[in-house]
Amino acid sequence: MQYDMNNPLNIVWFKRDLRIFDHKPLYMAIKAGAVLPIYIAEPELWAQPDASARQWDFAAECLYELQRALAALGQPLCIMHGNAVQILQQLHFSYGISALWSHEETGNSWTYARDLAVAAWAKNTGIPWHEERQFGVIRRLKSRNGWASAWDKDMAQPLTPQPKAGTLIPIEGDWPMRIPISAELGLKPDPCPQRQQGGRVAGVSVLESFLKKRGRDYRYQMSSPNTAFEACSRLSPHLTWGTISMREVAQANWARMKALKASNDPEAERWHASMVSFAGRQHWHCHFMQKLEDETRIEFENFHPAYDGLRPDVANPHTLAAWSDGTTGFPFIDACMRALNQHGWINFRMRAMLMSFASYHLWLPWRASGLHLARKFVDYEPGIHWSQVQMQSGTTGINTMRIYNPVKQGFDQDPTGIFVRAFVPELSVVPDAYIHEPWLWPEAHTLTYPKPIVENATAAKAAREKLYSLRKSTDHKNVALEIVKKHGSRKSGITMTGRKRQPANKRQHEMKENSGEQLKFEF
Repeated sequence: MQYDMNNPLNIVWFKRDLRIFDHKPLYMAIKAGAVLPIYIAEPELWAQPDASARQWDFAAECLYELQRALAALGQPLCIMHGNAVQILQQLHFSYGISALWSHEETGNSWTYARDLAVAAWAKNTGIPWHEERQFGVIRRLKSRNGWASAWDKDMAQPLTPQPKAGTLIPIEGDWPMRIPISAELGLKPDPCPQRQQGGRVAGVSVLESFLKKRGRDYRYQMSSPNTAFEACSRLSPHLTWGTISMREVAQANWARMKALKASNDPEAERWHASMVSFAGRQHWHCHFMQKLEDETRIEFENFHPAYDGLRPDVANPHTLAAWSDGTTGFPFIDACMRALNQHGWINFRMRAMLMSFASYHLWLPWRASGLHLARKFVDYEPGIHWSQVQMQSGTTGINTMRIYNPVKQGFDQDPTGIFVRAFVPELSVVPDAYIHEPWLWPEAHTLTYPKPIVENATAAKAAREKLYSLRKSTDHKNVALEIVKKHGSRKSGITMTGRKRQPANKRQHEMKENSGEQLKFEF
């Protein structure tokens, strides 16, 4: 049956917003006319070096659920396969598109280039493309001044209601419905046995369990991997793939804090402190994404040009492999990497430590190690990821340089070696006193575990001296101030650690503000 060309056809293009609740493009498109919801599985996107099968497998679970939800509205999700511009052009040729609807996306360089191509096609064909804001990220932002208050205002907007069953008009046609498996997109096998479940049902359940059951000690237990898997919200993959919206999370958290203030629960104060911390992380989520939105080059280039050429252009393959496989000889580093390999997630402090160790101790180029972590993170969010990769590599020029001591971190976060023994079973017989320094154990010669790939103190000292020598110049400071002006947080009054900030002149204030960004984003 031919589609009635007199009825305007609105294409809703789902990307990383795989839900029907609080989905403004879908809601507005329905008001405008007939809707065909599509998802485009783009082989070229999944061939990018930051993509992995574990990411697609999570997304596919979200797509299955979204397809059923849209079917209940009257028109299932159509799964297209190929190039976005070519697919949209074919749809327009066959049916006549009146408008294209989607959320804005702050993705990697490939999705940025693809969106530019789609925008050019839409303009040339006279088809309006309506893009709605997905997070608190502002397109074409001229100044960071007022950004935090704009975020609060945006998140306070009413949630967009879910369309009612039967709202969509079925559009007859031979629409592809099958969701491809990862191998069909050219992705290599990527076992991730402990990966979180995708889909909105799982996302809502995770949010509710965090706000009502698991989140009481979030503020106090987020740092240690022994407690973080349970105490952290675990919402990050659902925010990345859009099974829930940031506005939905923010408002649920605000409601929870309000209820806690009015509660007689003896643990209300502890709960409230954790929910305040969680609210701060939501701001930081979009704060870091805004950096990539404003300056796309940071996916590939140093924030501060003074660090160009500092590290080798090509990673030592043996060193990179040892770090990637969790065989560096540093138990806490290796346990964290192996846990990430199995779960597709690890808490933020451990992410920062892994990246810091690769960039400082191993002196690997951050792009190479950053790509490995990107592939391992089911919740890979390019804007957050590349901003943090550079922060933990010391190349932003505006953040305090933190070189994590992997031995100290191990004793601080896993004092009795519970976490290490769970993921590095080769060390199961090592006493607690030596668990993070097994090379000092008198019986170390009996172990199959490798010796440390570098000498801890020597490697850290060499890295520190190289970076500090660059930071002393006037040119470095002048460029750093410009970076602060463009990308720095404007939050005032209290630092992200919760301490009162002392008055300072404006420039000192901004530099001090940004030195506190490390380790303060966490889901």
